[in-house]
Amino acid sequence: MNMVEIERALRELRLSGIAETLSTRVMQAQASQEPFLETFGAMLQDELDRRRSRLLERRYKRSGLDEKVTLADFDWRFNPKLPRSACFELHTLKFIGEGANALIVGKPGTGKSYLAKAVAYQATLQGYDVRYLEADTEFARYAVASAPERTQLLKDWVEPDLIVLDDLFLARRITEHAAEVLQAIVHQRYKLRRAIVVTSNRVVQDWGRYLGDATMATTILDRLMHRCAMLEFEGKSYRLKEAASRIAISNQPRVVIIRASCLGEFGVATGGGI
Repeated sequence: MNMVEIERALRELRLSGIAETLSTRVMQAQASQEPFLETFGAMLQDELDRRRSRLLERRYKRSGLDEKVTLADFDWRFNPKLPRSACFELHTLKFIGEGANALIVGKPGTGKSYLAKAVAYQATLQGYDVRYLEADTEFARYAVASAPERTQLLKDWVEPDLIVLDDLFLARRITEHAAEVLQAIVHQRYKLRRAIVVTSNRVVQDWGRYLGDATMATTILDRLMHRCAMLEFEGKSYRLKEAASRIAISNQPRVVIIRASCLGEFGVATGGGI
């Protein structure tokens, strides 16, 4: 077989990783006179790397995450009272294997969603099937869906290894349909021992009011908190800090170059704009 035939065969066999680097590996082997097994091993590694990369990208896309964040980029100094050890313990993902949950509550802007996204992204890297939901938005979508669509949505939210319900009760009261699907998610995942991460600005004592049903709230919390890590986030808002930084930057005086045409020279002035 010549190179064209080999490349065609590789693509028919769906060995695109090898096909992509074949010509480079051939030149490498010829230039360095590598043993066949060494070159062949490198080609197989190319194929494995490509497949892993594609699988990871599929898991990430399926997760619903809108950004890839890690705890390595988190500014712990801004809010030193955050439960740092508990955050890193959650990031180990042991709770997923144990079928446990995490409830992250606290003031807006303190990093609850960031932690939840970092844990969810780490889970995709470790091979878990993950779903990230902006809770109120997705529950509102469920409320207006048809019966078959609701069945499919509930299945999609029950089956993954980990589901993140971010900003639960952001709009305070949720609809009756939303309350019912929340109860169904928690109940079914509890029976299957599948992990849930919930973030919320609302203290659990008020959940009955937001659900419109104290008994339902008790049922949900009973299952959610049976095997659960409780993290409380207090402190200043990262979003307000970033907004203040942007305002400060935009208000800084800029140097403006003004051509003094009559003198044939340049003058320098400062101001908010030209």
